[in-house]
Amino acid sequence: MSLNINFNLLSKKNNFLLFYNKNFKTNYFSKYFDKNLCININKLVENLSNIDKKNLISLDINYNQKLIIQKIENKNSSVNNEKSGAILFKYLKSNVIHSINLIDENIDELFKINKNLLFEYLHGAKLKSYIFNKYKTIEENKTINLNISKKYKKNFDKQTNTFRAILQGTKLTKDLVSEPGNILHPDEYINRIIKLKKLGLKVTVYDKKKLKRLGMNALLGVGQGSSRGSYLATIEWSGGLRNNKPLAFIGKGVCFDTGGISLKPAKFMEDMTYDMAGSAAVVGLMKTLALRKAKVNAVGVVGLVENMPDGNAQRPGDIVKSYSGKTIEILNTDAEGRLVLADALTYAEKKFKPKLIIDLATLTGAIIVSLGSEYAGLFSNDDELSDRIIKAGERVDEKVWRMPLNDNYDKLIDSKKADMQNINYIGGAGSTTAAQFLQRFILNKTPWAHLDIAGMAFSKYGGALNSGGATGYGVRLLNQLIEDNYE
Repeated sequence: MSLNINFNLLSKKNNFLLFYNKNFKTNYFSKYFDKNLCININKLVENLSNIDKKNLISLDINYNQKLIIQKIENKNSSVNNEKSGAILFKYLKSNVIHSINLIDENIDELFKINKNLLFEYLHGAKLKSYIFNKYKTIEENKTINLNISKKYKKNFDKQTNTFRAILQGTKLTKDLVSEPGNILHPDEYINRIIKLKKLGLKVTVYDKKKLKRLGMNALLGVGQGSSRGSYLATIEWSGGLRNNKPLAFIGKGVCFDTGGISLKPAKFMEDMTYDMAGSAAVVGLMKTLALRKAKVNAVGVVGLVENMPDGNAQRPGDIVKSYSGKTIEILNTDAEGRLVLADALTYAEKKFKPKLIIDLATLTGAIIVSLGSEYAGLFSNDDELSDRIIKAGERVDEKVWRMPLNDNYDKLIDSKKADMQNINYIGGAGSTTAAQFLQRFILNKTPWAHLDIAGMAFSKYGGALNSGGATGYGVRLLNQLIEDNYE
């Protein structure tokens, strides 16, 4: 079910939503319901234990009309307000409730408590309502209408720009991750990125010929077995002072990953359509920054390839020279994301001389073994940047857990034939050695963080703020990081 927020005259025949908090007044609903029903509601509200346990309870007004009462804490964090909105949407969907009114006086009280509370609540409901049904040939009418008195429309239009921007950026990320590999191959992906120019973003595209001239052989090697193109795209937003260094965000965009010659098992290979989720988070973030006119300079850099087995595919044992000049022995062609990121990281650092670099990638299965789907793995050369990312993640419930980096791990990826090898053959510390590999391509000691989001980008079961499938992880985290520290 999708969610529509409408501004119109509220019908007394509709279902109603009533928020409960310590400022609750019984006259909120007197103009909508008869005296006997108001008495029953008062009795129900006096016994708050059910609301405490369930967050919301429902009262039948008649055979086809319900009153839903939901507890909202006055000092809730933003993310808890969002989760309350998500709980409402889940309830409405589960109980096939297609339309509900928010009571006017109740909204007035929310605005007095916290001017953003209602927006956060609705933001959570919208996040939870995302569905990707683009390829369903038969679509049922499954829309939930949340109705608000039209007298609030001007207020909403003034206040919701940031929330709309985050929603649209997150939705773009989810849409990109949800697309099948035969549709969102690198050639199509680059076309969608180019369309972002209309938002005021500067987009520069490097195709195979340009990448070859630049010497991005690590990235090109991954895509050489595919009939599709390989690309590096830069997406720039200039919303800060002219001389301020930009923040750089790098994304792995392997549109489909078969593993190449080191072929993956067939079971669950279909999930490898989301091996480009790191790049999708970067693209969604850049759209968000443009839509909300963020007062910051930022650049997104994404490497887009398809990793396929073919007569021209990269082989185990090949040696490639990266954009940095460092050479890499390819021991396993399924450790391909780090090759794409290697060239993108060095290019971003050399070209833009950024204040910081953060990369996102569905990089290792090992991080899922370590952290499951509760935390992304954070690896960094900078304590202050790490602390800021952790705090931003807590604020939006896109959590990260810092993992170790240490020079002692470097020996595990040293190669006898080249400067390094792309996997650790000895075993263990798979996520850390992958991060150590990436760190070798940060040449000028720029503050850098690597987010391994393999366990976070896609959920088979859904979470507090998503309903399963692509999660959009990273957009809200990085947007919050920017809002809190760099604007």
